[in-house]
Amino acid sequence: MMPRSIASLRVISDSRPRAILPSPILGMLIFVIAEMMMFAGLMSAFSIVKAGALGWPPPGQPRLPVEATAFNTAVLLASAAFLYVANRTYARNRNLAKRPLFTAMGLGVFFVSFQGYEWVSLIRQGLTLTSSNHGSFFYLIVGMHGLHAIAGLSVLGWAALQLSRGRLAPSSFAATQVFWYFVVGLWPVLYFMVYL
Repeated sequence: MMPRSIASLRVISDSRPRAILPSPILGMLIFVIAEMMMFAGLMSAFSIVKAGALGWPPPGQPRLPVEATAFNTAVLLASAAFLYVANRTYARNRNLAKRPLFTAMGLGVFFVSFQGYEWVSLIRQGLTLTSSNHGSFFYLIVGMHGLHAIAGLSVLGWAALQLSRGRLAPSSFAATQVFWYFVVGLWPVLYFMVYL
């Protein structure tokens, strides 16, 4: 028979609390919350400057391509839909999840490339970082989102590679999705505030 003190230690060691969220998901959520605060600060500064301007955009500055960017917004939202399908498929058959995951990545690459094309066009029209507050805020806010989109594509690429090798853990895939959904979910807010 085991001494009572040892038996109680075993019960104590087995009663450790279980994590509510796996570490990769929790870490990504904390990171996303910090990034949301950064974007909230940028958008607050933009709103204050825009509200104090006599006209927006300032005279002599080009209008932003609202319609073309609306299409690009739809492309990014479709990327999130394909990532959702990849997640649902992953739960049933990991091999079948590759196609929707690669489609989500392809749509994300299209979004970033289209934004780059838009930037080149706007620079040619005279909208630069130093041309006005309009240009400064546009490139700062949209550029920060673009950097996040590129980082998100890198993470999606890593997840696709791990999936192809059969080593993608569910918690890592979930953390990847958290970041990409943040990138996608943030964009309509930025589009509405910056472009409209």
